Amino acid sequence: MEKINAGVAAVKVLEEWGVKHIYGIPGGSINSLMDALLHEKDVINYIQVRHEEVGALAASMHAKYTGHIGVAFGSAGPGGTHLLNGLYDAREDHVPVLAIVGQFATNGMNMDTFQEMNENPIYADVAVYNRTITTAEQIPHVIDEAIRQAYAKSGVAVVQLPVNLGTFDIPAKPFYSAANAYRKFPKPTLHYGDIEAAVKILDESEKTVIYAGIGTRGAGQDVVDLSRKIKAPVAVTGINFDAFDANFEALLGSANRVATKPANEAFPNADTVVFVGNNYPFAEVTNLFENVKNFIQIDINPANLGKRNHNDVTILGDAGDAIRELTKLVKEKPETGWWRANLANIKNWNDYVYKLETKTEGDLQLYQVYHQINTHAEDDAIFSIDVGDVTQTSVRHLHLNPKQMWRTSNLFATMGIGIPGALTAKLDFPDRQVWNLAGDGGFNMVMQDLATEVQYKLPIINIVFSNNQFGFIKDEQEETNSGYIGVEFMGVDFAKIAQGMGAKGYTLTSIDDAKSVFDAALADIAKGETVLIDAKISGDRPIPVEALILDKKIHDQAAITAYRERYEAESLVPLTDYLKAEGIEPEYKAVDLGGF
Repeated sequence: MEKINAGVAAVKVLEEWGVKHIYGIPGGSINSLMDALLHEKDVINYIQVRHEEVGALAASMHAKYTGHIGVAFGSAGPGGTHLLNGLYDAREDHVPVLAIVGQFATNGMNMDTFQEMNENPIYADVAVYNRTITTAEQIPHVIDEAIRQAYAKSGVAVVQLPVNLGTFDIPAKPFYSAANAYRKFPKPTLHYGDIEAAVKILDESEKTVIYAGIGTRGAGQDVVDLSRKIKAPVAVTGINFDAFDANFEALLGSANRVATKPANEAFPNADTVVFVGNNYPFAEVTNLFENVKNFIQIDINPANLGKRNHNDVTILGDAGDAIRELTKLVKEKPETGWWRANLANIKNWNDYVYKLETKTEGDLQLYQVYHQINTHAEDDAIFSIDVGDVTQTSVRHLHLNPKQMWRTSNLFATMGIGIPGALTAKLDFPDRQVWNLAGDGGFNMVMQDLATEVQYKLPIINIVFSNNQFGFIKDEQEETNSGYIGVEFMGVDFAKIAQGMGAKGYTLTSIDDAKSVFDAALADIAKGETVLIDAKISGDRPIPVEALILDKKIHDQAAITAYRERYEAESLVPLTDYLKAEGIEPEYKAVDLGGF
């Protein structure tokens, strides 16, 4: 009877599912898998990270960039538990990831041996599929089942593998994978009664906002077409900016805190919201929709329907399909005061943003760094965005287009995801320009894996916004605490560390030097070098658009003046002014922060 090594059989299952990269660190309890990876090294690439968390985060970001399952592994005990942060990121963003966790050999299991523990409960919460293999013959079947479940349930599958089982030979048949049988569910058929009900509301509504989530990726132009036909500006979730061109005249941006001013002002004044492909996680705690009279939800997942607000019309179906049908059936509206007021407000905000980005005097701020990123970014550049102020400011100051990709830790919001995302992006898309944008807080967490970028000769542009603080958390403490604690830390010479790891390191300290530093960095990238730019920026707080102090009917003049001076916002005009100019009575309401 023909035989195959059980560990090799497991790796061949990964290969049949199209897995190209697997991330992890070896250990005694995972070495049978390592031997199998050595056997299959010409087919599947093992990426040696410096920390298992980075491997799991890279696997999660791989799934976000490609839709394809990401794979990471760790040895028994700490190697496996180090994976958990990345696995929770995948769970919260509903992307398929497989984690293979080592275990002591079966003769030492349940004997309190070294690094041996009952691992299954550790992963019970994070996983949609969670199994400990008990025989060598099970290995390829369980790995195959894990992948199928991860895809089918859009989540994390965890397999614990006792190290000795991967060393045995098993029958080569009936070993197989189900990769060739995998199919996605077809799109739901639209119910035209729901479409017609939505059309009736949209025809009668005067102040509609389209709120487009990641379900509209790939259908951005369809949303734009509907927006222009019914004169409804478009808000986006903070994670969906790359579905639209930054120059789209009716792009409000996102709401709440990782947000822009026009979106936060539009919602309290809207009478109708088209909530499409969206799972806005602050809906209940911010009361964002409390003034809305009509709420139309479009979603392909029945579990999301009615989750964030009471629906007046519910449409189950693909976002693009539904939006195109609505566009065909709705009446075209003439230009309205609502449309003009919001377009004027968007332009006013964009002018403010551009003014900050193109300053030529004063201390170096994050805004001027973004200006250089926008100037040097290619039309199909990929951005891996860390968590913190950089998340908030990237949605304001990166001028994206739908050919580019922007990904981060969406709902879990874990710091340290910038380097792992850039790693996998460059491996997945070697011919595209890749940027890692991180604050110094997030970069400090994973900077050891800059060496991984260098080791694999990955020309990635790493930007570190350094101001010696957890800026986003410091701003929260300003709003809620009696003082600051734990939010400031000593500075680090990241450029010198980068050079010590074999990367090209630059320190940027002034606006005057910004262009020349970026020019040099991009020249290094063209030569295949890994690059880091340590941008020593000011500690200025980005404008808190969730707590606007601009309207005289809500705030006194002294508060408005102080707010404008602090945030260089002398030119900002409240939406209420534009609405009143169009004869529309505004709703005077400050947006709630919500939950923090």
